[in-house]
Amino acid sequence: MHFAVICRDKPGHLQTRLDNRAGHLAYIEQTGIVALAGPLIEDGQMCGSLVILDCADRAAADAWVAGDPYGIAGLFDSVSVTEWKRVIG
Repeated sequence: MHFAVICRDKPGHLQTRLDNRAGHLAYIEQTGIVALAGPLIEDGQMCGSLVILDCADRAAADAWVAGDPYGIAGLFDSVSVTEWKRVIG
């Protein structure tokens, strides 16, 4: 199953994102369930994340979100996890 994880950063928390980026990228690598990922951009600045997970179920997606170093660092203002159906690409 695929899940879209859409995270919006707290305003003024770009430094938190930068400080935790290496840990976040390492987590993506070690967990092995991220199909696609990248930052959301507004006015040329990173302001959130879009992550597509390929995992067994919603519980696995929620567990991945709970372990993300960005979330643990308190970066996000909001996080949504929605089942996603791949149609193109």
